[in-house]
Amino acid sequence: MTTSIEWTDTTWNPVTGCTKISPGCDRCYAERFSERFRGVAGNHFEQGFDLTLRPERLEQPLHWRQPRMVFVNSMSDLFHKDIPDDYIDRVFGTMERAWWHTFQVLTKRSSLLRDYLKRRYRDRLCPRNIWLGVSVEDSARLSRVSHLQDAPASVRFLSVEPLLAPLGAVDLTNIHWVIVGGESGPGARPLDPVWVRGIRDQCLDAGVAFFFKQWGGFRPKTGGRSLDGREWSEFPTIEPETYRDAAE
Repeated sequence: MTTSIEWTDTTWNPVTGCTKISPGCDRCYAERFSERFRGVAGNHFEQGFDLTLRPERLEQPLHWRQPRMVFVNSMSDLFHKDIPDDYIDRVFGTMERAWWHTFQVLTKRSSLLRDYLKRRYRDRLCPRNIWLGVSVEDSARLSRVSHLQDAPASVRFLSVEPLLAPLGAVDLTNIHWVIVGGESGPGARPLDPVWVRGIRDQCLDAGVAFFFKQWGGFRPKTGGRSLDGREWSEFPTIEPETYRDAAE
């Protein structure tokens, strides 16, 4: 499915639905969207945001011939505790077979991601076309970064969205890409530009690619994406080919 998410080309949802585990989930866009269609017969979201396996979608990427950046489970979390390991195996099997795509797997359940990857890739790294990421919304969730760093991934990224509080110092060792954004939608919590600058500057110092997605419901007085008189386009951003090469 095509998407308006700026850092990917398409979404693939072999699972839909989820449950909340931290403050970043409080105003989940996927839940808000899905629940609009609960009970609508024949709709993909007839079950609302209840966790639902979608085995009929498992092989969809194999039929997409042109290479794409694919965000996996934009409407769920692949490492939800109620998703069986053998089903996750099937998702990873498709990603491994569809080597011409780049898959972006993002989770808040970082310890389960780490443990699964260590079981599946005991003596090697996860294939380079599968990027693994964790969501981090505040400093209390920085342990997710450590879990990701401990996983046998080739490319690792952080989604700092929605950013709800300053992160402080972040260990960016073996992190390749950081996405930052504010919360959008009804009741969006504000984003302080100082928090964004802090992450941006750490990425610049560490040579880590930085992508600023959106202010969300907050708009700085400077307008646009400009901070400190500099345009965000001046800062390093993700380039798929670059990171495939970096993982060689």
